[in-house]
Amino acid sequence: MKKIQFVIPMVFAAGAVLAQDEPVPEFPSHFNPTPAADWRELSADRPDFTESPYTVDAGAVQIELSFFDYAKSGSTDTFAVAPSNIKIGLLDDVDIQFVVNPFVHAEDDGDSQSGFGDSQIRLKINLWGNDGGDTAMAIMPYIQIPTASDDLGHDHVEGGLILPFAMELAEGVGLGLMLEADFVYDDSAGNYETELVATAAVGFELTETVGAYAELIGSTGADGDSPDVAILGLGATYTVTSNLQFDAGANIGLSQDADDIGLFSGVTLRF
Repeated sequence: MKKIQFVIPMVFAAGAVLAQDEPVPEFPSHFNPTPAADWRELSADRPDFTESPYTVDAGAVQIELSFFDYAKSGSTDTFAVAPSNIKIGLLDDVDIQFVVNPFVHAEDDGDSQSGFGDSQIRLKINLWGNDGGDTAMAIMPYIQIPTASDDLGHDHVEGGLILPFAMELAEGVGLGLMLEADFVYDDSAGNYETELVATAAVGFELTETVGAYAELIGSTGADGDSPDVAILGLGATYTVTSNLQFDAGANIGLSQDADDIGLFSGVTLRF
């Protein structure tokens, strides 16, 4: 675990002199960025649903974008173009994220609706493991803003807390776990409810550039009113450079209330 040392100068008597033999180390921040040569290995919150506990380096910008997201649930088809997560490294272990959905199209039995989707602001704080070790964990509070066009999102401000955890199981094999509590508005009940999400993902480094993962996603309502949802996720990644990665995958509904199928492909770019 990385340690940060704070030096507090103390004046013992009038005329005491503070030694300046060693310069005070600079604290990495967005305004004092980490040099690109010292950036950590690229880590994205996509393509799996399980979030990564690793943050973007101070001063770096990382864009995680879907070329398309497609989901089918019964007679409803939903298609999103360029949903994006824009991350900015604020400190060495803290980044801020802006999630936007610029275009969403939903169609059900000939009736269709298109427009902007909901947006999120998220803050990721790494607790340990950012710079090494077999485990890592972070906390991610977020707020969702109702920016969606009619019938394409929620009409109320929502939010939640995400707890991602990662562990190295063996060389080239990693485990990701996530717990999430979402505070969502129930239009029928006219109040806020809590939904709980739990995920587990196993990732494999097949080659130096190709990776794959399998994931289980489950959600339920804390009050018992929301339906239970279970999903199987499968996907792959292709690393082009240390700052560029492509991905594709599918989510398969395992329960009646889950989407039947979801398909997606995207890219992660850091600069």
